[in-house]
Amino acid sequence: MSRVGRPVGPAAETAVVVLTAALDLLLAEGGSALTAQRLHQVTGVSRSTIYRHWPTPTDVLAALIDVAPGAERTLTGDVVRDVHAEVDALCDRLRDKPVGAFLQALVAVAASDPAAVALRQRYLDDLVAPFRHALKGAELTRQESEDAVAAIVSPLLVDALLLDRPAARARAHRAVDLYLAP
Repeated sequence: MSRVGRPVGPAAETAVVVLTAALDLLLAEGGSALTAQRLHQVTGVSRSTIYRHWPTPTDVLAALIDVAPGAERTLTGDVVRDVHAEVDALCDRLRDKPVGAFLQALVAVAASDPAAVALRQRYLDDLVAPFRHALKGAELTRQESEDAVAAIVSPLLVDALLLDRPAARARAHRAVDLYLAP
């Protein structure tokens, strides 16, 4: 029996076209460019299709997060070395587009759209998850582990998002050494 009506999600090709254009717009013009009208202008996909599948800029951002590749690294078993590797990876991700620009857009959109606040938190949780994973081998309580993650990651995010400067890699490495010193 065949189903009548529209499919639940966009056709794969449509999703690729729209989300690729959305990422390009986000990097070039910021989160405010993620409107159905603007996406229609750059893709030729009908506004009704865009509205149906991504009714708000926050929905576009959520879809971009869903298709973003995750960071997968193999741990060495040396907690200090593994956390240092995560520092380097995060510094590189914050420096390079699209992660840094995407995070800036999420922060900006969350300032005016309450629905984006949870999305921003989800994205930040994805960024810090590798740190939490690497710290599981350390002899830290859960609270000590969360404090270590905050002490290491927060200054990097402040550098990238608020101060508009490269993340201070050396400072983050010192924080790792302070928290994980034998």
